[in-house]
Amino acid sequence: MNVIELLQGQLDDNMIKQLTRHIGASSTSQTEMAASGVISTLVAGLNKNAAQPDGANMLISALDRDHDGSVMDDVAGFLLGGRQTSNTSALNGAGILNHILGNKQESANQVLGQASGLDSGQITKLMIALAPMVLAALGKARKEKAIDAGNIGDLLSGSVRSQVNQKQEMGILERLLDQDGDGSVMDDIANIGMKFFMNRK
Repeated sequence: MNVIELLQGQLDDNMIKQLTRHIGASSTSQTEMAASGVISTLVAGLNKNAAQPDGANMLISALDRDHDGSVMDDVAGFLLGGRQTSNTSALNGAGILNHILGNKQESANQVLGQASGLDSGQITKLMIALAPMVLAALGKARKEKAIDAGNIGDLLSGSVRSQVNQKQEMGILERLLDQDGDGSVMDDIANIGMKFFMNRK
């Protein structure tokens, strides 16, 4: 199972058109390219978080608490159509995004903007819209595929490795988001993302 491909599979023509209107873009192809990059970036951050001590357990706890996967039953409705859930944390895209990327959000915006032609504000709106879908997909996989703390790391890392091999923009994101110069943006995103799950215990 490749969770990135699963998420990108949700980006059908209708969803892309709605996202394009939502962010005020003029081109669906720009939105599609940027959305793919957003999904890859967020999954990469969660991948490294799950690799940290107790990271997988904290991720599973967060999924059980706030992300049961129901958002995936009507992605467009929940993310863009005003449908609500009883757990508001499930749709708090800004909060999820801030906890995963922290001060690297602007760097990600720049990279994705350069690649897609969208401006920073449009990229930010896109990230906020898509962030709940990423955790919802993991929540659904937990329920339907018996994903637990023992194998969620394998699911995420396998998805990221596959994407890095296939997508040039992942390599660009790795270089430009690298915080400490060690060549691994994934470590930096993990350190930020870990705070999300620790603060919500």
